[in-house]
Amino acid sequence: MHSPDLLSICLTAFIAVFTLLAVLAIVMRLIAAIFAHKEPTIDAAVLAAVTAAVSAVYPGTIITKVEEVK
Repeated sequence: MHSPDLLSICLTAFIAVFTLLAVLAIVMRLIAAIFAHKEPTIDAAVLAAVTAAVSAVYPGTIITKVEEVK
């Protein structure tokens, strides 16, 4: 009975893992394309709440821009 040598076993395992990771990368790309992130719009109620909260803490300030920091 012929026994495969260590080099062929390692090469086969490397190719199998590389192929599996490539397939998973393609699947992840497809999922990311299907469920693309949409930029949320800031609601008028949120702007009013932020303006009221800032005005309560810092009286006399004018709110010119509200943005979300991630």
